[in-house]
Amino acid sequence: MNTPTYVLVPGFWLGAWVWRPVADLLRERGHVVHTVDLTGMGERADLASPETDLTTHIDDVVRLLEERDLHDVVLVGHSYGALVTTGAADRVPERVARLVYIDAGPLPDGMAQADFEGPDARVANEELVMAHGQGWQLPPPPWAVLGAAVPEVDEAAVAALVEGSRPQPWLTAAQPVALTGAWERLPRTGVLCSFSLEQLQQMAPHAPAFAHLVDGDWTYVELPTWHWPMVSRPAELADVLAAVGR
Repeated sequence: MNTPTYVLVPGFWLGAWVWRPVADLLRERGHVVHTVDLTGMGERADLASPETDLTTHIDDVVRLLEERDLHDVVLVGHSYGALVTTGAADRVPERVARLVYIDAGPLPDGMAQADFEGPDARVANEELVMAHGQGWQLPPPPWAVLGAAVPEVDEAAVAALVEGSRPQPWLTAAQPVALTGAWERLPRTGVLCSFSLEQLQQMAPHAPAFAHLVDGDWTYVELPTWHWPMVSRPAELADVLAAVGR
């Protein structure tokens, strides 16, 4: 296989900028790295609209792969970005060498990101959207509160998250996943940060959202930290990605 190219897709609220330390470290090793600003996020925030949905973001990644004629891609999705990368790989599996899921996984058909934490969480988020997001955007979380208990996350990191975050178009969370199954032929690596492999194995039989995390061609790496390792442990995450791309 040729030297892999990395395509890094962020999760909710964030843009390509959040990958910068990881991308720089991978480039120092000689890799080609593309970091993605999904429609309505990061430097493309002005393109957000009430119609921006999961399909919009899958189209973004497929377009990048096709227009740059990328092959042997290590396609990396963090959190919600995992739905985007799975959808893109399902459309153009011949361009992807491996899928990497960072503290995330592929959801089963018919489930939306908004359903992941259960109906109560969905209702709470819908109320936030209506009260503080003009009826179609999910506001960013309280980064200072989330980062307070994480030793690796300092005030500068929190400030960068606050400055760089954008409201998430709610349809990206509400649109259910729809896949053909073509992506399932690809090898996958799960990078587990906020839960361990032992916890995953205990949860998976009882939680439909985790079903795809234990079937198929999986390898796992544990990188204990909070849910955003590209912020808290970028050097270690770059090491993990470099290793899975060999």
